[in-house]
Amino acid sequence: MDGTEPQGLFTEAFKRVVHALPHQPEFRDVEVVATSAQRHRRDTALHVTVDREGGVDVATCERIAARINAALDAFPDPYTLEIESAGLDRPLTKPSDYERFAGRAAKVVTTLAIGGAKTHRGTLEGVRGTNVILTRDGSELPIPLAVVKSANLEYDVRADLQRAKQREKRK
Repeated sequence: MDGTEPQGLFTEAFKRVVHALPHQPEFRDVEVVATSAQRHRRDTALHVTVDREGGVDVATCERIAARINAALDAFPDPYTLEIESAGLDRPLTKPSDYERFAGRAAKVVTTLAIGGAKTHRGTLEGVRGTNVILTRDGSELPIPLAVVKSANLEYDVRADLQRAKQREKRK
């Protein structure tokens, strides 16, 4: 389907409204992490993953859904819409994510084996050139961005408790 067919216009309208969200005052601190629109027989499943500093609450997801629904009202196409927080195991989808979350625990899955494995866990050190740098056991592991199949943060309860303890000490 190209952009001139009804379904293409619907999908384009969805993408436009979602990508405009962070430019609207109400959602300026919201980051769109991922989107998808998948056709299932007669309806389309729309999915949006969002994040912001401190996390995303249900009320924010509801306001985002209302904004998207209002924009899609003009289309007769049946659809389902799911808005979700990126969560504690937030996906890392672009090079700037690796920089932003440097110092955090992460899991990176590659399409090719590196050092005999396709799944790598460690501490993110950011991006150097075209490589994601993970530190594990005191040594750096460069992983080419081109072979990253998926990557996400790994929630560490102990580290979270340590950060909370440090914040309390500063008060």
